[in-house]
Amino acid sequence: MAAVVIFHLSKTFPGGIRAVDDLCLEVGEHELLALMGPSGCGKTTTLRLLAGLEQPTAGQIVIGGRSTERLPPRDRDVAMVFQQGALYPHLSVRGNLGFGLKLRRTPNREIGPRVEEAAAMLGISELLDRRPGELSYGQQQRVALGRAIVRRPKLFLLDEPLSSLDAALRRQLRHEIRALHQRLGAPMIYVTHDAGEAMALGQRIAILRDGRLQQVADPQTLYDRPGNRFVASLLGSPGMNFFDGRVECADGRLVFVLSEDVKLAIPDRCRARIEPYVGKPITLGVRPEHLRLTSEIDTPHSVVIPGAVGAVERLGAESHVDLKTENHAFIVRVPSDIQPISGEQVFAAVLPEHLHFFAAP
Repeated sequence: MAAVVIFHLSKTFPGGIRAVDDLCLEVGEHELLALMGPSGCGKTTTLRLLAGLEQPTAGQIVIGGRSTERLPPRDRDVAMVFQQGALYPHLSVRGNLGFGLKLRRTPNREIGPRVEEAAAMLGISELLDRRPGELSYGQQQRVALGRAIVRRPKLFLLDEPLSSLDAALRRQLRHEIRALHQRLGAPMIYVTHDAGEAMALGQRIAILRDGRLQQVADPQTLYDRPGNRFVASLLGSPGMNFFDGRVECADGRLVFVLSEDVKLAIPDRCRARIEPYVGKPITLGVRPEHLRLTSEIDTPHSVVIPGAVGAVERLGAESHVDLKTENHAFIVRVPSDIQPISGEQVFAAVLPEHLHFFAAP
């Protein structure tokens, strides 16, 4: 059962700026959905529309089976956690956690136990009598999460709550958010521009671009079968390599033409995927970890791309090797014991099942 249903939602701001464009999306009753995309793609606007802080230009939002068309924010039973926490500096942690409950006229006999419970979940019980100015940023974000938890809402909205933390603390709080979601069982929508964060947290990821939904799927499906070049470019570190070229048919075989001097033979098992592009421009995508360096141009069952070694970035367990063809630069991810020499001519081989084909931009 869907906890949130978004029907053809659009939001246009004065000046004709369309922040959300005909968005259709469902969030499961116990799902943690990551909403991902670059800055300005409509992620935060979507959350604000769900929370009732913005009014849609068109479309409908249903939360818990109830249309929000005439519901003010206070009646939507939605809790939102912001990037900066937005704590009240004059209140203690205890006061911040209980503030929303007091506004809703929750009996005092209930507020105390709910505050204590949320603080225990987040490991901040010893901070209850401190004020926000006495807390680290990570502690402040825990308090902001706790303030949402005590309300026991129908829907949690988290707007890049970890973006200002260092990498180690961000990873730790990701684990805590995932554990909280499992414990609470309530639906969450987590906004982020960080692909690693989206893949670590989201049971599914919805990717936005210029306000439009590009693809929604579980993380592994998005990684293995991206629906377009934009989606493919967002996932992976380093990102997917792209080669712009065209498809030709020669002697009954298909070839991908990188340049007049570099033509890649396409195995028959890829024929069905690439045949519609014969005579047209196309983009070939290959992830760096799916390429392997070889000195042999004739590598059975593989597509082989020639290149000259440029920079080699050694990262301990692995290295990232920059290669250049006549018109393209690309990266190969290799084990650290492989140490190519700058300027060396090599070949990068990839199995056909790891080739991605996209319509040319």
